[in-house]
Amino acid sequence: MQALIDYFQHIPPEVRSGIFVIGIAFFWILEGLFPLFSSQYRKVRHAGVNLFFTSLNFAVALVFAFLLLKASDFTSINEFGFLYLIRLPLWLNVVLGVVLLDLVGAYFAHWTLHKVRWMWKFHVIHHSDTNVDVTTGFRHHPGEVLIRLVFTIIGVLMLGLPMGIVMLYQTLSLIFAQVTHANINVPDAIDRPLSYLFVTPNMHKLHHHYRQPYTDSNYGNIFGFWDRIFGTFQQIDDTKSITYGIDTHMDPAENDRIGNLLSIPFQEYRNPGRKPG
Repeated sequence: MQALIDYFQHIPPEVRSGIFVIGIAFFWILEGLFPLFSSQYRKVRHAGVNLFFTSLNFAVALVFAFLLLKASDFTSINEFGFLYLIRLPLWLNVVLGVVLLDLVGAYFAHWTLHKVRWMWKFHVIHHSDTNVDVTTGFRHHPGEVLIRLVFTIIGVLMLGLPMGIVMLYQTLSLIFAQVTHANINVPDAIDRPLSYLFVTPNMHKLHHHYRQPYTDSNYGNIFGFWDRIFGTFQQIDDTKSITYGIDTHMDPAENDRIGNLLSIPFQEYRNPGRKPG
């Protein structure tokens, strides 16, 4: 187990890049073979818009990554944080670290992005995608990336996490972003039982429904039980009945143009019967 943590503490950038590229290619192929929706959209152009945000956010994350490293170093040097208080075996530390970082750095962050109006305006960019596929998982405004970074740092400090566990979690999160957004048809007989433990494709697709109350449900990132514990889990019988997007930004001029997507957080908030939260 220590070897695993040591590896992820110094995981080569090319390995993470490889996971990203191979995952995109793999699910792109699956989307063609077993699509949930067979809608005709300009998939390459759509991917270009979403991957523009991926590239931009990679640069932002690279610039601010030192803050995450400093937070992790602080907990290690000072033995600060929850996991230092309870002194569990290493394997259990790793499991708890991943599970609890998913709660603080992902579930609570996501819930807050929906509940706080100015944060929601950054998160709208992710929800405005009317053709959810594997690339949608990386369609985030840089402002949202910084907000999520703050929550992750808080989680690292609260829990006392070494960078090995943090990078293990981040790698799993990258994979789940691809799995849960991919436009693939997963039978309910498989999806529903798995959703008690993990966030599954059908579970997360409902979160991308363009209307309430579905938009404000299923906030989980890796583990599906957080939504059940906190009462934010919902499901429907027919995933194919979902309409993607967000009802405030259904016009392609708003949800399919990079310039407008970047400026949405700074535009006046419009609410045709919907509130953020």
